[in-house]
Amino acid sequence: MKLDGIKVLDLSLFLPGPTLTQLMADQGADVIKLEPTGDGEPNRHIGQKRDDVSVYFANTHRGKRSLQLNLKRASGRELAHRLITEVDVVIEAFRPGVASRLGMSYEDVVPLNQGLVYASLSAFGQSGPYVNKPAHDLATEAYAGILSVNLGNDGKPALPAIPTGDMLAATLGLSAVLMALLRRTETGQGDYIDLAMMDSMIACMPNSMGRAFADKEAPIVKDERIWGGSAMYNIYETKDGKYVVLGASEIHFARAVLRKFGREDLLAYCEPPPGKQQEPARAFFREIFATQDQEYWIDWFDGVDAAFAPVKDLRDEIIDNIMFYWLTNTGASSARLYWESFGTAFSGADSSVRLPTGVSSYPKEIIRTPRSWAEQRYTNIQYWNDLDKGGHFAAFEQPELFVQEMRNWLKTVSREVS
Repeated sequence: MKLDGIKVLDLSLFLPGPTLTQLMADQGADVIKLEPTGDGEPNRHIGQKRDDVSVYFANTHRGKRSLQLNLKRASGRELAHRLITEVDVVIEAFRPGVASRLGMSYEDVVPLNQGLVYASLSAFGQSGPYVNKPAHDLATEAYAGILSVNLGNDGKPALPAIPTGDMLAATLGLSAVLMALLRRTETGQGDYIDLAMMDSMIACMPNSMGRAFADKEAPIVKDERIWGGSAMYNIYETKDGKYVVLGASEIHFARAVLRKFGREDLLAYCEPPPGKQQEPARAFFREIFATQDQEYWIDWFDGVDAAFAPVKDLRDEIIDNIMFYWLTNTGASSARLYWESFGTAFSGADSSVRLPTGVSSYPKEIIRTPRSWAEQRYTNIQYWNDLDKGGHFAAFEQPELFVQEMRNWLKTVSREVS
């Protein structure tokens, strides 16, 4: 696997840091999660559970090893420092200043390991006017201006479906960590990464900052190309109260759709720029889509060269597409069947999935013992607990003879595959 041999100490909680290290663990990194004493990682206890494990925790802690330490005590810090001498990467997401108070800041630990790549994830960075403000994703999106353009049909800011700041900080943070590790192969030196969730979100809006940068004013959201101003990049309600989307505004897609509707006279209203001038085309689509159910439009668009899609719920997507895709189409060596990983797939990569860990009762084993479960694969689903050597593990090797059986199984026990 791509990150075999890389060892990571994860001091973070909740979503951004654990997601970053999860992506590393999925590609073979040995991730040691350092949890606070008592209840441990908070997302162990948030949301619905399956097999007595929260889905939130499982989806951010597959295949990691875990250890509870009290960093406020000298004995806890001593053990953490011993771990740092052996790892390649440290991820922390404390509020700025907390790592220093705990004796775990970059300045505290880099003398122990000159090759260490150390990343600090926070809402607003380690310095600046907002440095002392507490914030999770939603407050960070508000300060970054993201919520001001995330509007509902009533024109008011709406709660975002995806924790954008958390997830972008995780993915950009992963990129930064990997670049630092790559440079270390030549220089032998580690690096320090200061990554702000707010910066991550702003950096990921290059296609939406035109009016703010060029015209020095806030955008008119409903007139912007990807926020409702384009007839061919919009959401439309169907007769049965469901929704469909037209998801590409290039004029050749508009031509294909309008030709089948017999309304090529509306093509000029799909030409850029977006905004009020496209309202006749938008009005036509609103009216026509409301005349039939969603299923009708799925059939109608079959074979039409347009980025049409039905709006599915999360459950539909898991059963209808993702699970069947991995079982029938991927060239990877294993199919995800239990605690699913839907991240990056590499051709020829070992993509066996390891289940979320419990908390180790043997801290010495984490320091001294290599992983015993790496690279193991089985022809059937296997589960076991081996908490001092990596926790739960599961893999399903993909023999073609089982594909249809798995399809039938997914249909009959679909509630167990989420």
